[in-house]
Amino acid sequence: MDDQELLSAWRGGDEDAGEALFERFYDGLSRFFRNKAGEHAPDLIQRTFLVLLETRGRMREGTTFQAYLFGVARNILLEHYRGKRRDGERFDQAEQSVADLGPTPTTLLARAQESQLLLQALRTIPIESQIILELYYWENMTAKDIADVLEIPEGTARTRIRRAKQLLETQLATLAATPALLQSTVSDLESWARRLRDDLKPPPK
Repeated sequence: MDDQELLSAWRGGDEDAGEALFERFYDGLSRFFRNKAGEHAPDLIQRTFLVLLETRGRMREGTTFQAYLFGVARNILLEHYRGKRRDGERFDQAEQSVADLGPTPTTLLARAQESQLLLQALRTIPIESQIILELYYWENMTAKDIADVLEIPEGTARTRIRRAKQLLETQLATLAATPALLQSTVSDLESWARRLRDDLKPPPK
């Protein structure tokens, strides 16, 4: 069954269909949260599926289940960060990075130097840009899907994807220890992004 068929079955009361959706997207959600919220990831995954259960009838026509799911996950993540702010502290996803908001999660390891550099750069660009690039590279989302996640027009999403790539390359240039490492990473960015995704494979549930 595809995602929409499983969702329809789940809406009709088929709990096995809901479990199948959970299993299908668990790894992606785990990557999404572990790279930004560290040890809080399991709780945020559970909260995401709880909200999904409560709102499963609200998905807009033309939106893929994956985009709807990650839209919920994004809102859960932003609520998590807002909850960590002290009274009066400002939170701006378009300006602040994971590194700005507290200790960077240390449980994720990348094997190659290029993957380590890419991981560090992702965590030091604004959270909104990090989310966009991870959805684009790791979850293979289209601009339309990313637009649905962010609840913005598709044209705006395309602009933000381009801007996020530019921010990432600028940060890679800032963080790279040598010109050779920078060139190796940037020249084959999509391949290194895929390798990093594999490095971040979630632990067994």
